[in-house]
Amino acid sequence: MVESKIGIKTKTTTFTIELGKIKEFARALGDPHPGYENGDCLPPTFATVIDFWSGDTSLASMLELNMARVLHGGQEYEYRGKILPGDVITTEGEVENAYSKAGMNFFVVKKTYRNQKGEIVLLSRSTIIERHGKEEQT
Repeated sequence: MVESKIGIKTKTTTFTIELGKIKEFARALGDPHPGYENGDCLPPTFATVIDFWSGDTSLASMLELNMARVLHGGQEYEYRGKILPGDVITTEGEVENAYSKAGMNFFVVKKTYRNQKGEIVLLSRSTIIERHGKEEQT
């Protein structure tokens, strides 16, 4: 039952914000905003960098996903505070919702990002979609 995955928590990860990573990400996006060059602000989707560079790949195995059938269904970011170079961000995630619909499994994962002071600076929600195989649809 896909609903049994609700409440599963990801590993806690830590990532130090580096000005170089902010610049690299902004350049990859083609966004010349001057605040990204000096670290005064982050590109809105910078949490992707935090997630990928933190090295946590546990969610796929915890949800028992067949990665060949996985789609990215959506992403939301809610900034609650300022994130600056040098900040140490700790991330915790949890499966907030899980359901099946139209031959697919949907998992909504909420992540909380805290700075070194313990303040919540960012919340994110991502939707992971896993398509069923033909044998699962009958």
